[in-house]
Amino acid sequence: MRTRFLAFAAALVLTALGAAVPVAQAAVPAIPGPTCTDAGGAVEYDSGTGQWTCKGGDHDGELITES
Repeated sequence: MRTRFLAFAAALVLTALGAAVPVAQAAVPAIPGPTCTDAGGAVEYDSGTGQWTCKGGDHDGELITES
């Protein structure tokens, strides 16, 4: 019985974390690539996150939505 409870609790925690990740990503501002470069930044790929980001300029650290 204890094993079933722990498995159920672990499933609930993983479900909650999985639901929170898209919300956190949606909260980050995102801009098109040309907006980044026009403001003095450079579009760079971050292999750790698998996302394109703006480095430098007015939009430093913002996600890139399109090229």
